Amino acid sequence: MGLLDFLSDKGEQKPVEPAAKPAAGGTDFFGNSNPAGTGETYTVVSGDSLSKIAKSQYGDAAKWHQIYEANKAIIGNNPDHIEVGQVLTIPSL
Repeated sequence: MGLLDFLSDKGEQKPVEPAAKPAAGGTDFFGNSNPAGTGETYTVVSGDSLSKIAKSQYGDAAKWHQIYEANKAIIGNNPDHIEVGQVLTIPSL
C-alpha cells in the first residue's frame, strides 16, 4: 500500500471533533494571567494614564479606580506609575 492508496482509502470515515474551547480565564498570548470573568485586557502605550484608559474603555475617566484596583499587583502602590507594554485587565462594569 503506497501513500496515495492511503489518501484515497474510502474506509470508515469519522467526522472531525471540534477542538475543546479553553476554560474561562487562563493566560493571554504573552502568558499573562487573566482570571475568569475579569473582562478584557489592554496594553499600555506611550502617553497613557489610567484615566485616559478608563475614558477610552468606559467613556468615563473617573472610573480609573476600577482599572487600578484590578491591576494593583502589576502597577504597584502608585497609580500614576504605569509602564509602556504592561498588560492591564479591564474589568467588566
